[in-house]
Amino acid sequence: MRKKAETSVDLHPILAERWSPRSFDGNSTISAVDLTAMLEAARWAPSSNNGQPWRFVVAKRGEYEFSKMIDLLAGFNQIWTPKAVALIMVATKTMNEDGSNRGSALYDAGLAASLLTVEAHHRGFVVRQMGGFDRAAAVTAFELQEGIAPIVILAIGKQAPAESLQDPTLVEREIADRTRIPLQDLIVGGSI
Repeated sequence: MRKKAETSVDLHPILAERWSPRSFDGNSTISAVDLTAMLEAARWAPSSNNGQPWRFVVAKRGEYEFSKMIDLLAGFNQIWTPKAVALIMVATKTMNEDGSNRGSALYDAGLAASLLTVEAHHRGFVVRQMGGFDRAAAVTAFELQEGIAPIVILAIGKQAPAESLQDPTLVEREIADRTRIPLQDLIVGGSI
């Protein structure tokens, strides 16, 4: 299923066609090259002072870490994620080397996750970003060092038909139109 964004000007097709489905093909696989390329795209994201605070926990379907990550997810996210080919937890270093707060850490990690998502789409995969998970349990489950804060879990896979979700509520969400706040409502100063 394709859901091209309705934009005021044309965008690159990778950006215009990218969206976040929940319906994954449970038989799909991912090569080491494709997964590495996604992580390389994230690695080369812009970062404040080249600090590169992002960190990743990577788990492929069938691995123990994959099940551990699913256990961290909130409610209905546990229903559809087992069909993803990989789960990646994006975390960030919240402190600078001198112990001061790294103010741009979330922004920088978001840029890395964004470029990973674009590279995944380029390679024929889809990505669903999930904030609904137990962050404290994630720190413990994956023995994250002090000062490493989990932010989001990315489900990566090949898209399946919406009906494969089986839950009528999830199917309805899957086929719903894409919407965004109008661009003019997002500009709070200046003009185009």
